[in-house]
Amino acid sequence: MTRRSDHEITRAKRSFAILLVSTAMAATLYAFGANSWHNFTVLHASTPAGYDVLLVQPSGATLSFLGLIECPELEGAQQVLRGVDARIVNADGKTLTHFPRHFSFRITVSLRKTVLAEPTDKVTVSEPLGDFLLKLKFRLKAYHGLEAREIPPESIQMIGVPADVPYDERVYRISFNVDKLPITDRCVLEVLSPTGERLTKFHFDLL
Repeated sequence: MTRRSDHEITRAKRSFAILLVSTAMAATLYAFGANSWHNFTVLHASTPAGYDVLLVQPSGATLSFLGLIECPELEGAQQVLRGVDARIVNADGKTLTHFPRHFSFRITVSLRKTVLAEPTDKVTVSEPLGDFLLKLKFRLKAYHGLEAREIPPESIQMIGVPADVPYDERVYRISFNVDKLPITDRCVLEVLSPTGERLTKFHFDLL
């Protein structure tokens, strides 16, 4: 019988180790299901919340809204599985049962054509558009099934260009401090005109 060299034995051991690791990974994937790679969504501290465009009458200008959700506690968290089995696991591996206590919406409202999309609705504005941008209001509603409750903001800040400097774009940060808001609830931030008319809305859903 031919004696194998130490080098050949070492290579054989490495190949066997790789085979064991591959088998373990395959078994793990099988346990989660064939589509498990598509059943994980990684969350981040900043998440786009969408956009909307309105046609302003009678001026004919377009009003663009861009939303961003800021929640540092969600960095590295994952949405595991889908449907009734869905859950959120934070970066430490713990399952979340409630929304993080602190989160913010950063809403950019612009008269520039920052969004290349057709207007979805119209809004009548009789005052100067620069003043209109400075007077927007915000309202957060949390939906639990068919029930809804309003959550007042902890603070509303205008960031970027100071309010006393004329500008065609404004950025608001609307911050909230929620206490034990179930993770299955749905949060909707409504952007309101100075007179209280709803202009658009942005969703914050975790499940």
